Amino acid sequence: MHALPPAPAAPPRRQVFIGTAIGSVAAMMLIGGMLAVYIRLRQQTLDSADDAVWVPDGITIPEVPVNVMLMSFFTLCLFAQWAVYAARRRDRPHLGVALGLVALIGLAIINAQGYVYNRMELPVGETAFAGMFYAVTGAMLALVIIGVAFTAVAAFRVLGGREADTEIVAANALYWYVLSAVFSALWLIVYVTK
Repeated sequence: MHALPPAPAAPPRRQVFIGTAIGSVAAMMLIGGMLAVYIRLRQQTLDSADDAVWVPDGITIPEVPVNVMLMSFFTLCLFAQWAVYAARRRDRPHLGVALGLVALIGLAIINAQGYVYNRMELPVGETAFAGMFYAVTGAMLALVIIGVAFTAVAAFRVLGGREADTEIVAANALYWYVLSAVFSALWLIVYVTK
């Protein structure tokens, strides 16, 4: 009597990747909604009077660190993809360098945002611009901090012995891709068009 062959192995569930995708969409919706409120408040303020201004007099946004943050996000995506490439080939030295550079650039973005806050010297509660500026950029800053922590967790997990777990590195790269797109919209609306 012949027995049937065993069933094929179940495909991986990719729970971390799917969870990161859902979280990334939530982050995109959060910042998108905040930018919509920012645009609406700006338009209402400008329509309220002929001499109304959105950005208070004497407040300038330093453009160099803001532009450096934008370029850093694109560089960060390049290194995140390098980490995925190295993880799939089980190349631990390059994986460690790539994830380290992702975390380092994330910390540099946090530092640049702190510098922008310091240079602007904008009181928090005086105008609608101040409240919305700190709300939108603060939410983005929190998302970058979460991304740096996610990168550290991915590095400890993969470099700590689970070399076959490339899903977390791919999920980390997806998170940074979405954050780069979100920051591009924030850069255009908050920092450029003001």
